[in-house]
Amino acid sequence: MLADEVGLDLIEISPQAVPPVCKIMDYGKYKYEQQKKKNEARKNQKVVNIKELKLRPMIDVHDYEVKVKQAKKFLSQGDKVKFTIRFKGREMSANDMGQKVLSNLVDDLENVCKVESEPKLEGRQMMMVVAPL
Repeated sequence: MLADEVGLDLIEISPQAVPPVCKIMDYGKYKYEQQKKKNEARKNQKVVNIKELKLRPMIDVHDYEVKVKQAKKFLSQGDKVKFTIRFKGREMSANDMGQKVLSNLVDDLENVCKVESEPKLEGRQMMMVVAPL
């Protein structure tokens, strides 16, 4: 009645309420606005990738510095970084060396990232995940 006179639609907002709540609006325009908001939200969301850097427990100084530089680059792009240390042969008996490498990494990256999962040993690999601040 009133909605037809104005040329708009009568839309039921809350049917469970007593009395039911209705609103007079252009339904096509309303649906269009909702779709536009949804698309805008999808466009603004950031997909977080996990980049993996593989190390060895007996890593050389220069190789270590290259890995730190790569990690800083990944973290600045907003990606998480997964550090993996692979042990071979007798290195398994000295897995504290791997722990030391990972703790040095945390120290070198302390102002860039936070540790998301602490170093843990799974089989022959020790893993740790860091996320950007």
